[in-house]
This record gives sequence, structure tokens and C-alpha cells, in this order.
Amino acid sequence: MITYDAKDPDTAFPPIEPLLPPAGAPNVLVVLLDDVGFGAGSPFGGPVRMPTAERLQRGGLTYNRFHTTALCAPTRAALLSGRNHHSVGMGMITETATSAPGSSGLRPNTKAAVPTTLKLNGYSTAQFGKCHEVPPWQTSPIGPFDAWPTGGGGFEYFYGFIGGENNQYYPALYEGTTPIEPERSPEEGYHLTEDLADHAIDWVRAQKALAPDKPFFMYFAPGATHAPHQVPPEWADRYAGEFSDGWDAERERILERQKQNGVVPAEAALTPRPEQIPAWDAMDPALKPVLERQMEVYAGFLEHTDHHVGRLVDTLESMGALENTLVYYILGDNGASAEGTVNGAFNEMANFNGLAAIETPEFMASMKDKLGTKDAYNHYAVGWAWAMCSPYQWTKQVASHWGGTRNGTIVHWPAGIRSRGGTRSQFCHVIDVAPTVLEAAGIPEPDFVNGAQQAPIEGTSMVYSFDDADAPERHDLQYFEMAGNRGLYYKGWSAVTRHSTPWLPNQVLPPLDEDVWELYDGATDWTQSHDLAAEMPEKLAALQRLWLIEAVKYNVLPIDDRRFERLNPTIAGRPQLVTGPTQVLFPGMRRLSEHSVLDVKNRSFAVTAAIETPEKDATNGVVLAQGGRFGGWALYVVDGRAKFTYNLLGMTEFVTEADEDLPSGSHQLRVEFAYDGGGLAKGGDVTLYYDGRPVGRGRVDQTQPMVFSADETTDIGDDYGMPVSVDYAGAARFNGRIDVVQIDLGEDDHTHLIDPAEVARIATSRQ
Repeated sequence: MITYDAKDPDTAFPPIEPLLPPAGAPNVLVVLLDDVGFGAGSPFGGPVRMPTAERLQRGGLTYNRFHTTALCAPTRAALLSGRNHHSVGMGMITETATSAPGSSGLRPNTKAAVPTTLKLNGYSTAQFGKCHEVPPWQTSPIGPFDAWPTGGGGFEYFYGFIGGENNQYYPALYEGTTPIEPERSPEEGYHLTEDLADHAIDWVRAQKALAPDKPFFMYFAPGATHAPHQVPPEWADRYAGEFSDGWDAERERILERQKQNGVVPAEAALTPRPEQIPAWDAMDPALKPVLERQMEVYAGFLEHTDHHVGRLVDTLESMGALENTLVYYILGDNGASAEGTVNGAFNEMANFNGLAAIETPEFMASMKDKLGTKDAYNHYAVGWAWAMCSPYQWTKQVASHWGGTRNGTIVHWPAGIRSRGGTRSQFCHVIDVAPTVLEAAGIPEPDFVNGAQQAPIEGTSMVYSFDDADAPERHDLQYFEMAGNRGLYYKGWSAVTRHSTPWLPNQVLPPLDEDVWELYDGATDWTQSHDLAAEMPEKLAALQRLWLIEAVKYNVLPIDDRRFERLNPTIAGRPQLVTGPTQVLFPGMRRLSEHSVLDVKNRSFAVTAAIETPEKDATNGVVLAQGGRFGGWALYVVDGRAKFTYNLLGMTEFVTEADEDLPSGSHQLRVEFAYDGGGLAKGGDVTLYYDGRPVGRGRVDQTQPMVFSADETTDIGDDYGMPVSVDYAGAARFNGRIDVVQIDLGEDDHTHLIDPAEVARIATSRQ
């Protein structure tokens, strides 16, 4: 009955109860490091000291047969959904999404992320760090935000970055979906990993202070130790001289420590060095000091990351929350990265643009002291990546072999795991994390999420192994595939074939049917060192058929080994946010990803800006800037005179300057770039115009053909992050007025200006 007066004694409603998971449900902290090989960190016999990981290892469990997908975005999509990466449309990284269901970059709503399920069952949820699961056409400030952490990702709070990597000193950060700038500069001691840890600590303190009855799910994915390898020099200096005898000797030491630690069996064999990776003794002696420093920087970077994970763990302990927190510390979302070329890289974007040859040994030697600093975007040599995956074959991207997919993992939960310091050798995969969390929380796998009927989770809960080291493994069948590299695990056996080489983006690949398969018996061969294919062809054939069955089941087909071609959205068949020959931009627009702006690479283009210059002061500032210090271009004004800078990979700046100052008042500033043509990465002629009148000419000798930057963006009227050119560093904001900026593709006549009526309309609306 509904009463008329709330004071009536018959007025009664049941109290509103807060939504909470079952009693005793633990907090969950998932720490996912980036590009860390199985043999890199000290908990798994590596040379890099990781005291936080060792501490959790002593109080928890060591999983020495935990696997990932061999690449970052696919691993993350699999972890958060509990499904295989092709099942959720992440066959490769988002930037190479195609129209095929298994590689579309789109997670179906029938396969909801586990943070959504936890949030709907009373958990507080937050993500810090790297989100690489947003399709490229959805990375702009106007969304849609379905794939963003606080959109459809299930996280109530997000502080981090969108994309595969980020500058550790000048990151492109978001809070939720809002772009923000760091509060400090690198000169003031700023570093991204520390910043992420600070925000994670602040959030969890607030969460426990304001909602102590609610458990939390925190996903801490700092982006370290993905390139660029950047860390304060004092951390790198801790390892000075420790890698002077090279990667071959380092691998032998790692295996011995692994056997001593018990993370591999005593009979485990060290796999041989592939012929594609040079021996340390074969490297140029003049280059070896640079190679040593590359590894010192990487080691310092990894220890620095572990230190800040430790700050977060210490905070949980000081709050009394660590006891009932299920911690996953996953050392790598794939094997160590071999994308740095044989000699390593001052700027890893050089290789992704097919221009690695620019970085000669002499150039690398001259850059040695800059490695790890804000003045470099560096990556270590292939040999170090191979060593950090010891004792296994191959590296990141190679999903066929354990070097690409086996990552050391530590699980710590004092209130829920009786065992301390034990090792678990059951086969596990990153898709097992989600069902483990649900079982630990007492939350059933959902049938429906937000009205959408759910496909079953494809992973297997690991809870059965927590207190039973001898429990038979339950995840005994798993396919692997990445860029044509493929493999299958089934009840101890593995059948694998390597199709492509990670550091050769423009390699000529053989037909898929010509790939040579290998066969390994995991019961006697821990490291995949003894190929049985010739001895047991029938066994190999059976596993090959099983791989094909799994591939059909999980949307792996068609196998797509294309690389550069898939960067082109038209070829790949994915949507483009911006199409056509013209794009109009307005002042204040910022953090526009390369996918949000017309592609001006390998073609002629022009930029025209309708501006108002100041009456008294000299005009200064950026009109439009794309990219940053390690690749990009900008149209800007310094001391009243227009300039255009094309920055080639942070190595060479081609600057064109006007012959005269901009007069005060309303004007149209234009730059035209006339591409030479005849292929990719060619040069071109530059002409600057004031109101259609040529005022300066210049030349760009070479251009970047594929990508300007993996993290820097396009900004109008300013340049956020690292500036494209040091020419205007510190004074990037335009001090006049910008009404509109227009980008035109092709050979436009320089007399073509923006419609004056449109400029007047915009100016009037602003007033």
C-alpha cells in the first residue's frame, strides 16, 4: 500500500542496500609489465634486480608456465575478457585492424570485459597506464569511447595513455577521456611510471577511506618496459659494466640462475642462437660500448618500474589491505622486444618507418650518452631481447616459440592461498586470469551483461592450483598465432612454425604452406630445444590438424601476415575518421592522433591558416604541429616571421623560413609541400606564403613514410608534449588569434585561400 503521509505508521519501504560482492571477496591488483622476457627479472633468474617481485614471490606462488599472446594489445584484450585474442577481434595491434572478425579491433558485446562484471557486482574499478585496445578510428577526442577504459571497458576511473607506447618524460595522458598534461617537467624530476604509481596510490587510499566495505579491482599497466627505454641515469648507472661480455655469455648465466632458483628443471637445455641474430663476438668493437649502455638503460628501467610497483604494494600493506588482495604480477605482456634492430636504435620509429639504415654505427656511438634520457627514443639490440627470453627460442611477435609467449608470473594472496614460496608448473594462459578472479570473488560467470547474452569465457580458472602443486593441469589445449607465426600446445606437446622475423617489417615472406613445422615433447624438453618433427611426422600432423580446428573455432582465419599494408586503412578495410582531400581544424583542438588527421605522408599537401597577428608585440607560437621531437612537422611563427620545420626522426630538422615578417592584422598564412614522388620517404620543396604571396622557399630532403610518432599528437595553436622543433620550445602557444586552419592534399594552387566569408563568420561567432 502507498500511504498519503510519509509519517503514517503503515508507511514502509525496504531499505536500499549497497551493492556488494559475496563476503570475503578479495581486492584484486593485476600488474602487467610490458615487453619483459622470461629471463629478464631476478625472480626468474634474470640479471635485473626486482626486489618487489621477489618479495611477492616469497609470500606467494611462482608460475613458470604462464603464457601470453606474443604481442601487447592482443594480450591485454585477452586478459581483460578471459577470451582468446582473435575471439575479441584483436588478432594483432589495433593500428593494423582489418575487416576480418578476428582482427577488427572490436570486442563484441557478447564478450564483456571482466572489470564490467566486477563493477556490476559491487567492485570499485580503476586502470592506470597503458590502454592499447582502442580502434584507431576511435582514438580522437570525440570518441566513440566504447573501447576506452571508462567507456565500455568497465573501469570507473582511468589515468593513463591510449596507444602502444609513450614517452616516459613527455607523455600524452588522459584522465577518463579528457587529455591532461603532467604537473611537472622532466627537469623537475617527472617520470611517467612514478606518476602512474602516485595516482594509483591516491586512488586506492580514497577508495578504502570512502568505501571500505567494497573490494577493488585495479589494473596497473605502466607501459614500462616497452620502448622508448627511458629512465633517470642513476638507475641505469647501477648496472654499469655488468653486461660487458655480451648476450651470449649472459644467456648462460641466466640459465644457471634459473636452475638454482628452480624456475626451470635441472635438465633444461639452452636453445641455440638463431642464425639471424649475430654473436656478441661478431659485433663491431666500436659499437659494443653503445650496446652495453642499451642494456644498462633497460635494466635500470625495469628495476625502476619494480620500485614503483613496490610503492603501491607498500601502500596496500600499510592500509591493511594486502592480506586480502589477490595480486597478479605478470612480468611481460609478451617476450622481450626484438624490434630494435641488430644494432639497437636511437629512435625506434626509424625501423617502423623502414629507415633503420639511417642509424649507422657511427651515429649510434655519438648518441651513447643520450640513451635513456629525454633526448632519445631508444631501444636495445635484438641480441639483448633474445637473451632476456632465456632459455627459450625467439622473442616478442613470435607466437610459435616460448620466447615470445612464456612470461614469468607471480600470484600473491595471503588470505586465500595457504602455500608460500612454491612453484606451480601447470600450463596457464593470460585468458585464465579473468575466470580466476571471478572464482576467487565468488561471482559466477555472467549469462548476460548489460542486456547482451554472453559467450562462454574461454580461459580456465587457476584457483585449483593455488594449494595443490601436483594438481593435473586443466588448461591443456591452446593455440597461438601472430603475423603468421603459429603454434599449438596440447597435453605437454607443442607444434610450432615461425613465419616472420620481428625486426624486419618489410621482409619478403614465404607462402604459409611452405612454413616448416617443428615438434617438441614438453615432458622431456622444457625449452623446445630438440625438434622431433622428422622422427614423429604422424604426431606432428595430428597437432597441425588440431591447430586448424582451434583456428576456425576462434576466428584466427584468415591468417594475415601483412605488416606495412595493414597500416593503410583502405587496404585493411577498416573505417577512417577523416576522409577526403580537405580537413578544417580550429584553435584549441589538441591531442589529435595521426588517425584523426589527414595523412600527409608520401604526398603533396598544403596548410592554410586564417590568423590575426598582434598589433604591438611580435607574433610567436605554433599554428599547427604534428608529432614531436622524434618525428613530425610544424607551421609556426618566431619573432614575427613564419617558419616550417620538418623533423626527420629527431635526427635532422629541415627548416624553411619566410624572408619577411608577418604584418599585423588579419592574414592568411600558408605552407605548401610539393612531394618529389617516385616512391615512399622521398623529399620535396617547401614554399611559405603570406596572403597568397610567396615569402620563403626551402627543401626537405627525406620524409617519414609510415608514422610520425607513436605517442605525440596534432595540436592547433600550441604544441603539447615534446615540441616538434626546439625553435619554439617553451613558447609554443600562439599569441595572436587563429580563426581556422585548413589542410589540403594534392597539388593545390597557392592562390587558393580559405573563403573570406567563412573566416569572417568564425571571427564573428568568437566575438
